[in-house]
Amino acid sequence: MEKKEIHLNDDVKKVKDKGSKFIGEFKAFILRGNVMDLAVGVLIGAAFQGLVTSLTNNIISPILGCLTEVDFNQYTLDIGNLHLSYGAFITDVINFIIMAFVIFLIVKFMNWLQSIGHKEEEHVEEVKKSDEVLLLEEIRDLLKKNK
Repeated sequence: MEKKEIHLNDDVKKVKDKGSKFIGEFKAFILRGNVMDLAVGVLIGAAFQGLVTSLTNNIISPILGCLTEVDFNQYTLDIGNLHLSYGAFITDVINFIIMAFVIFLIVKFMNWLQSIGHKEEEHVEEVKKSDEVLLLEEIRDLLKKNK
């Protein structure tokens, strides 16, 4: 029996080329710095959320409960078969406020760091020009007008 040589038809070759092009584009997208930064940010945010939840559940809620003699998580509302835990919602709102405040502080700190860099750049621009430079600029401007 003779070996039959299998030839890929043009359609299969096109699909294969498109697939490898797609995989190449996906690889370039994933390895881009922005995507990796976003992935790291999401992971750190998830870990930070755990810390904030622990802070709220283990420190803030008991302190507020001591002052009001009630734990927020115990606040519930029963309507027939419906069981609403609005105390847990209050705890989640506290978590959100803490997270938002910390993010606000981080953004404020980053803006402050950027403003330090801009002040140094502005200071460099404020250097007084020498008389020779001013004279050369004036000559340049007169030459432009005469053209």
